[in-house]
Amino acid sequence: MNPIVEAFAFFLGFLAWIMVGIALPNRYWRVSSVDGNVITTSTIYENLWMSCATDSTGVHNCRDFPSLLALDGFIQAARALMISAIVFGTFGLLATLVGMQCSKIGGENYVLKGRIAAIGGVFFLLQGLCTMIAVSWYAANITQQFFDQFYPGTKYEIGEGLYIGWSSATLAICGGSCLLCACKMESSEEKIQYPYQPGPRGHMLSTVATSHTAPSNYGRNAYV
Repeated sequence: MNPIVEAFAFFLGFLAWIMVGIALPNRYWRVSSVDGNVITTSTIYENLWMSCATDSTGVHNCRDFPSLLALDGFIQAARALMISAIVFGTFGLLATLVGMQCSKIGGENYVLKGRIAAIGGVFFLLQGLCTMIAVSWYAANITQQFFDQFYPGTKYEIGEGLYIGWSSATLAICGGSCLLCACKMESSEEKIQYPYQPGPRGHMLSTVATSHTAPSNYGRNAYV
């Protein structure tokens, strides 16, 4: 395992973990502008937890979603996936930190440390996949409602929170792929092959000949 690749993958995973923590509470997951005159123009924006509105005077009003069960299914799924991404990223950081060669945690068994680093790469991939599914699913519903001519509700556009989520997912997938591709899961020291070296054929023949010509102390009549 290349220590430079380990450090680079750890940096990507840590940056992705920070960004998914920023994207989760970000208020601008979807944004809608209600046009009118100078007084009535307002901006409505939502995330996974609340809905906010601001008017032309700059006053912000936010309210939390009143009921979890009353929310749309994609919002509930996005919540669960984003929280799972943070958990997977935490495990990935811990495993990668233990498995890095420059780390003294876990001793000097580099074969075991390489496998632990590979497990960290798997956690980073899971983090990236959860984040990518959450933000893509949320964005798909935004675009579907926006281009639906018969949708009666407020039409929104993609906000900055989704772009942060996509960036986080890309970094996490790149970091996990670097760890999995660079880790050597099986060391050459684990399986040492000892070549078979047969003895000289002349020695075997002389041994057999000696056993056949060895004198016997018993007569032929002594055998039953």
